[in-house]
Amino acid sequence: MQNPLSDLLDTRDWLLADGATGTNLFNMGLSSGDAPELWNADAPDKIRALYRGAVEAGSDLFLTNTFGGNASRLKLHQAEGRVHELNRLGAELGREVADQSGRRVIVAGSMGPTGEIMAPMGSLTHELAVEMFLEQAEGLKDGGADVLWVETISAPEEYKAAAEAAALAGMPWCGTMSFDTAGRTMMGLTSAAMVQMLGRLAPPPMAFGANCGVGASDLLRTVLGFVEAGAALPIIAKGNAGIPKYVDGHIHYDGTPSLMAEYAVLARDCGAKIIGGCCGTMPEHLRAMREALETRPPGPRPDLATIEAALGGFSSKVDGTETDGSGPTRTRGGGRRRGNT
Repeated sequence: MQNPLSDLLDTRDWLLADGATGTNLFNMGLSSGDAPELWNADAPDKIRALYRGAVEAGSDLFLTNTFGGNASRLKLHQAEGRVHELNRLGAELGREVADQSGRRVIVAGSMGPTGEIMAPMGSLTHELAVEMFLEQAEGLKDGGADVLWVETISAPEEYKAAAEAAALAGMPWCGTMSFDTAGRTMMGLTSAAMVQMLGRLAPPPMAFGANCGVGASDLLRTVLGFVEAGAALPIIAKGNAGIPKYVDGHIHYDGTPSLMAEYAVLARDCGAKIIGGCCGTMPEHLRAMREALETRPPGPRPDLATIEAALGGFSSKVDGTETDGSGPTRTRGGGRRRGNT
């Protein structure tokens, strides 16, 4: 099915996504522990400013302020009865900004994890997870989102529930997972296992990939894992702007605009088609990323040593995709075996 995102994917070599939501909103005055989604109703001008920051920096796609907009997360703020409203408002504000931009900009309805553990390890059943995601998806659809954007998922069961909800809502979707535990998701999924899972989903996502995690180096190692596993769908890379550090009473990400520009070019050369930032990524990072993608020609697919030299070391020696007991196929600073690509 054609939609604005598929049109762009068909005609562009790469798309620039947006940066951080939380980091930008904290800079606007959001207090730690507060629900950002409530600002869709209570501080709409700040949410418009969040979206415009990405669009004016050159993003082709931005995520709505609805990451925690499911009933489970909103229940922590006594707002579980406002799921549809807050998601609809988040998408409506995005639609307004995108339509005023003067160019094609995709509004992606963000859907983050429920915050609960899926059965049988936890109490969240598949049926209840689908119900929660569907309620959110319908609000985003009614607000005018072009596509649903499932992100920062750790459990394959939750990813599958979100896919089913997208189908029930009649919405195209994209989905990323967070590979933050020695190259695996918190629930143990590897990049190769994610590619295998995609083949069993109906409908499959329009694009898939990784977001957040540890640092930009680790995220690109995961992207290379997708490519080596034979991924057929467009790949998403949304890495953090460096590593978080506690400075003067608040969390600061140490990634500079120039580092994120290097990351963006390497992400493209690794095989990613939708490239953006996650935590700590501000409009100034996005501007540098856009300029680098526009002015620097494509290069060969980088090996791990090239990534490490440009972006810094990996958080672990291996990424969980070793194929035998003789040693890792991917090591910190080591190259990758590749075919004729």
